Amino acid sequence: MLDSICIFEDKGYSNLQPLVYFRPPCELLNGILTLREKITHYIPTESVTIHTRKYLEKLVQKDNPTILVNSLNQKSNSSLFINGRVVADKNLAEILNFIDRDTLFTNGSEIVAAKVSGNNLDKFKKDLPEFFSTSDFENLETKHIEAKIIKYPWDMVLKNSDEIIKDFELLVNRNAEMILGEIYENVTFINKQDIFIDEGSKIKPGVVIDAEEGPIYIGKNVTIMPNAVVEGPCYIGDNSKIKVMAKIYEGTSIGPVCKVGGEVEESIIHSYSNKQHDGFLGHAYLGQWVNLGADTNNSDLKNNYGNVKVIINDGEPIDSGSMFVGLTMGDHSKTSINTMINTGTVIGISTNIFGVGFPEKYVPSFGWGGSDSLTTFQLEKSMEVAKKVMERRDKEFTSIEEDVFKKVFQLTLDERVRKNM
Repeated sequence: MLDSICIFEDKGYSNLQPLVYFRPPCELLNGILTLREKITHYIPTESVTIHTRKYLEKLVQKDNPTILVNSLNQKSNSSLFINGRVVADKNLAEILNFIDRDTLFTNGSEIVAAKVSGNNLDKFKKDLPEFFSTSDFENLETKHIEAKIIKYPWDMVLKNSDEIIKDFELLVNRNAEMILGEIYENVTFINKQDIFIDEGSKIKPGVVIDAEEGPIYIGKNVTIMPNAVVEGPCYIGDNSKIKVMAKIYEGTSIGPVCKVGGEVEESIIHSYSNKQHDGFLGHAYLGQWVNLGADTNNSDLKNNYGNVKVIINDGEPIDSGSMFVGLTMGDHSKTSINTMINTGTVIGISTNIFGVGFPEKYVPSFGWGGSDSLTTFQLEKSMEVAKKVMERRDKEFTSIEEDVFKKVFQLTLDERVRKNM
């Protein structure tokens, strides 16, 4: 076993904005687990370091008190540095464990990982770079390996079904009892051997849990209200609630402490976010503390069935290579009732969308408005709302969150200036 792992950031993180303004890429949900959790499951070690941007350091440490942040275990003799955008699996783990000498592993121009020891490791114990690049490992032997590396948000969404299936097999003991929650009368299970329901969960009358096309993992203390339908592959995290007559289709991950209703297909809802009412969400990725108003609908398919182009970081549109791309929405953002969202729309951090018509396909962070007009949601007011929302879930908005809000407001200022907000 390696002494330690350092899950690092490189400059590729920026293509995952706005989802990574409040977290390093390794903390993104993909399947049942976050990217970090996949790494530590497949490559167990005594010590884990998360390397991230300086302004996120205290927030990441607060959320992960047992993990080192931006510093290595000084007692370690060998360490695996692994890109936080890597989607770890059994094959990758076997390759990395097979080679015992200092080696840089790449996939094209991307760093996958590096095994480092001795004097090569000592320099990193003294100081970690702001962002890792190949130049940090230039004296190491280089080996090309195949590995899945997340480049854009839709990479996670389009492969989410595969990740749910893979994580299910990693986490579930099929030789033990798999239905641990309370099952009411008139609940229908299809392909029950691929359904896991953890302790404290309640499945109400009329619910259909259909795992014929893939496994379904339901965490602790989940409530699925009457007449809802859940199709696999699907993951519903601890303490979440699925509303009456909800339609949760394949490829959907719903993180802990969410409330979800209406129709959801092939989407990732990170955690502490609500889509309680009717309306369609498809091929979307929502961050934390998001709230979609009643009858919010997003398009995930163009009328001409062409590839969807997505604007990243307010730049030129990027061809996703897919016909199906829906909404990407950053933390603490909200929509009003009857909001319509176009195919491949990106909405930033702490933005409020309302009004008639479709908003622009790229809405900067701290936006306020919609298609008619867009102004700045002032920092103090945005933090005031965030504090109230978090208090409703017994979470404290501390000076650490405040500092991150202020930094992200500053980082996204140029986008708002270009939009004359």
